Amino acid sequence: MLKLSLPLRLQLSLVIVIGAALLKYEAWYWLAAYASIALIWTVLLRAPLPQLTGLLGTELIFLSCVALPLGWERASFLLVRSLVCLLTMNSFLLTLPPHSFGIALKALPVPGGLKQSLLLSGQYLEILLAEVQRMQRAAQLRGLSGPAGWLRYASAAMIGSLYLRSLERAERVYAAMVVRGYTGELPVDSKLTTKERMILFAACAIAASLTIASHICR
Repeated sequence: MLKLSLPLRLQLSLVIVIGAALLKYEAWYWLAAYASIALIWTVLLRAPLPQLTGLLGTELIFLSCVALPLGWERASFLLVRSLVCLLTMNSFLLTLPPHSFGIALKALPVPGGLKQSLLLSGQYLEILLAEVQRMQRAAQLRGLSGPAGWLRYASAAMIGSLYLRSLERAERVYAAMVVRGYTGELPVDSKLTTKERMILFAACAIAASLTIASHICR
């Protein structure tokens, strides 16, 4: 795994995601550059491919339902851009040590309320992944092995069941956090070193250059 502190890994991931999200519509060449960066980031973090592909597949099913009504050309760009963002953030979240997402958020220069929302989103994503794995094991036990079998199993009814089960678990997890004294802030302190700030500044400069170029160049 890449030897970077958790706050720096989170901020680098966010730089990639924000830069890709701000790309000009149909800037395919610049999106390809971000896709290459996201793939390199995934390799550097050594994200577990089986879990990563399963999670991306589930998320893209939801995104397809939203994007496809916009038309094929627009939907294709939105889906690829979303895939780049999801690949980056899922790679970060899947390589986090247990219960360390709050430490990574501590150094993020955003309001406390947003940090709390991000923390709960990260916890929910971990729960969602666990439920996806349970559904995959259940599909294998029913003889639905391989990608085609999994797609047959992940019907609209099963996606709804996945959402309800993960939501119920998320509510129980949050209630347990409150019982243990969670108030939106974690009692930890995590700051970037001078070297890490230079790395972050260089990443921001590269991302800004790519995104601005997508709006200037034709």
